[in-house]
Amino acid sequence: MTITRNSFGNLVDGTEIHIFTLSNSKGTEVKIINYGGIVVSIVVPDRNGRFDDVVLGYDRLEGYLKNRPYFGAIIGRHANRIENAGFEINGIAYNVTKNEGENQLHGGLIGFDKVVWQAEIVTKEQDESLQLSYTSKDGEEGYPGNLDVKVTYTLTNDNALKIDYYGISDKDTVVNLTNHSYFNLSGHKSGNILKHEVMINSDKFTVNDRYSIPTGEIRDVKGTPMDFTKLTTVEEGIFTDYEQLVFGNGYDHNWVLNSTREKAGEVFDPASGRVMEVYTTKPGIQFYTGNYVDESEYCKEGAKYTKNSALCLETQYFPNALKHKHFPSPILKAGEEYNHTTIYKFSIR
Repeated sequence: MTITRNSFGNLVDGTEIHIFTLSNSKGTEVKIINYGGIVVSIVVPDRNGRFDDVVLGYDRLEGYLKNRPYFGAIIGRHANRIENAGFEINGIAYNVTKNEGENQLHGGLIGFDKVVWQAEIVTKEQDESLQLSYTSKDGEEGYPGNLDVKVTYTLTNDNALKIDYYGISDKDTVVNLTNHSYFNLSGHKSGNILKHEVMINSDKFTVNDRYSIPTGEIRDVKGTPMDFTKLTTVEEGIFTDYEQLVFGNGYDHNWVLNSTREKAGEVFDPASGRVMEVYTTKPGIQFYTGNYVDESEYCKEGAKYTKNSALCLETQYFPNALKHKHFPSPILKAGEEYNHTTIYKFSIR
């Protein structure tokens, strides 16, 4: 696997942003920029050998500077929602920035998706990986501790994009990192993903209130439109009047994974034959069906992205876990290491 580097434009202050192309022997390519650690494109073959870009994104840096849907970005310090934008650690109350009403979403006003990461191409056993590093200062967006973060992207020769997350802090803090790529396995400009089939290795999900904040209830998926224990088309359940889907305008929920030692999820596109398998060490996965996507400016190849143009499978600690002690904790103790891995593996059927 090889990596090349090119310019992708400049920020207002003149900082040059680079785009890195990860290529393998099968012809698969992944492009990533060091602004937000954003996955700009993933080009993989279909059952007929045709290569298409299967993630939503922009042709120009300007698109990412206004990136409302978080296309392809690293999300942190805390992915997903924190109720009332506050929490306690060791009896100390912390208030983080509010950017979704009274709540915080995806790390705040300037989360990890909006910062410049230091990029390094690292070599291990003759294969190259892209390592991005960032230091989040004590108090940034209201979070305690100086947090050193590294996110490493590796494209394997079996068409898997492996993302390794690492973090260490000098104070007890909160860390919950994910990637926010939007996938359409028919191709990024092919229309909606309603015919895509989804499997999530989970018997339970966390119930949301009308503001998409988990209430603490963990509910069985059986007998509900939230049951993806076998491959099921998105359209089968998304338009039902199930309260959770009404609240979210579609799927935007966290599933409690049955195991971190098995496949977490799978997406199959009957039209192209493309398959995407998801593996993770995280306990949860957010399935989001692009319910509020409405993008036309700067989109790749002149595309227009609308509601349900793509889906996300964001591996994570459960949202609002800081308010519910029976949820796995996203608290990282000072000096301890945060280590998690997520893999998106592509194939055909």
